[in-house]
Amino acid sequence: MSKTRRMIRQTMTIARRDFIATVFTPIFLLFLFAPAIMGSFSAIGGFTAASMADGAKDKARIIAIIDPADNAAISRADKRLRGVFRPEGGPPGLTTTAPAGDPAAQARAAFDTRAYDASAVLYGPLDRPTILYSGGDRRSADYLGVLAQATLSDRKLGAATPTVTATKTAITRRSASSGGQNQTAMFAVFGIFFLTLFLAGQVVGTMAEERNNKVIEVLAAAVPLESVFFGKLLGMFGVALLFVGFWGTIVTQVGALMPPAMAAGLSELTPAVGAGPFALLFLVYFSMAYLLMGSVFLGVGAQASTMREIQMLSLPITILQVAMFGLASAGAARPDSWLAVVAEVFPLSSPFAMAGRAANSAALWPHALALAWQVMWVAIFITVGARLFRRGVLQSGSAKAGWLTRWRKRGKNKPSQAY
Repeated sequence: MSKTRRMIRQTMTIARRDFIATVFTPIFLLFLFAPAIMGSFSAIGGFTAASMADGAKDKARIIAIIDPADNAAISRADKRLRGVFRPEGGPPGLTTTAPAGDPAAQARAAFDTRAYDASAVLYGPLDRPTILYSGGDRRSADYLGVLAQATLSDRKLGAATPTVTATKTAITRRSASSGGQNQTAMFAVFGIFFLTLFLAGQVVGTMAEERNNKVIEVLAAAVPLESVFFGKLLGMFGVALLFVGFWGTIVTQVGALMPPAMAAGLSELTPAVGAGPFALLFLVYFSMAYLLMGSVFLGVGAQASTMREIQMLSLPITILQVAMFGLASAGAARPDSWLAVVAEVFPLSSPFAMAGRAANSAALWPHALALAWQVMWVAIFITVGARLFRRGVLQSGSAKAGWLTRWRKRGKNKPSQAY
């Protein structure tokens, strides 16, 4: 058996071992359904917040203190103007009341009543109205100004008010809009970031656990350390693919049950390379992002021997990952800028940025170059991580200890000071 075949066989043996040890455990079911659990808590919180918001919106009112003779005209104008708003984005309901005594005092008193929550109050003649509004409800005040103008026009023109009957026809775009492509790019960048942030961190714990149990030393004595690292990375990547495949199947089935309006909105999210190639590139770039971040986490887990050290070392990497997400997002928003080029070339942000590029550009040849570039960096990270582990932890190959080991020894050997 050749050296290459032997290394591949050893790598796949380690990968199969880690995959089975992770998947065939009861705790994996809890991990698999973690998004559903988090989604349930989010849904409960969102429902509670929505109920509170709806309760507050039901009590909100805009008040018009006008002559009762104008009630019919202002009601018609209000009904006509509200037709251009979405149900959840329109102004508060209109309440009309007749002037009584001092209209200015009556308008100010409307903000103190407990029968409703006045956001804006109009009083005075319609051609020169005075509008009071509270806090940040300037939009309600602007709406009352437009409503006064429409009511005045309706009152003066009456039956002579012109009406427009528009014919509205929905069409389907022949090509993707640039706005839809940008939104698709942002969704792709965020999707890969979320999945890698949620899944890649598992690699740290597996390496640190086996280091504490001395299992890693037994494996390193039997097979090359690079095979151990790459095998563990592939094993946890298999777990990640199982997770993505499970939830991807569920999401596609739920998508078929969406309301027509929501489905029509999602149809605008059309990538430049086409839906099929984009789905394949998304999966490939997720794989590369996971392998890149997982290889970095492997190196961290190999250097750490306690959970405290894992937390101290993985936090900067997570911050770096968020920074890479920000860089790739900025590049996806400006696909032709130098920032996009930097995000596509830098190894850790390259998978995110290239997924966004697939949504914004139809060219396929840059993806071949990017994938070769990313594969090279995965190999570099794994090799560096294995060498750091061999020299810093196993103490073989060099008498010089790793930086983390030297830091721990320096703390132990530091002489105490007498006071």
